Amino acid sequence: MKIYTRTGDDGTTGIHGGDRVPKDDPRIEANGALDELNCHLGIVRAQLSPDDPWQERLHRLQRELMAAMSLVATPSARRDRNPNRLDDTLTSDCEQWIDALAAECTDRDWFVLPGGTPAAARLQLARSVARRAERSLWTLHRLDPLPAELLRFVNRLSDLLFILARAEMQRSGLTEERWKSFGYKNRHRHE
Repeated sequence: MKIYTRTGDDGTTGIHGGDRVPKDDPRIEANGALDELNCHLGIVRAQLSPDDPWQERLHRLQRELMAAMSLVATPSARRDRNPNRLDDTLTSDCEQWIDALAAECTDRDWFVLPGGTPAAARLQLARSVARRAERSLWTLHRLDPLPAELLRFVNRLSDLLFILARAEMQRSGLTEERWKSFGYKNRHRHE
């Protein structure tokens, strides 16, 4: 089987169900961002040791992103025929991991500059791609509704990637580079 089909030479691509859409369709843009995010997670995993305690969870996130991409590639009118589903506990599992990591991180009152270890820098890059994916998903959602769980998962995933980058710096014994204090946020809370 050849890897090229030549069917996309006209600027279209196939989606689940057999339809063809322009390559810059909002559905394809959203899936492209999710695919890019998944690749960044693969690089993070490659930078961690094989026995790192995060490996299994990051691998799960990659598998769930594949299911999410399948759901995004499927128009809502056909989604009930797509066998892929997101795990019902996915968002709450992300939240539990975020909470556990946040409890271990110290000095959380600063905006930080992305960088540090290769894995921390890559996690920050993955976080920014997750935010772009989320924006693209909301654009698509206004045109063709997406599952609420998918939108929640990607929103929570960017938060998780942020705290993973912070935890990676802390477990590496490095100090994050600070930009500014969150002081203005605290000031608004008391007003």
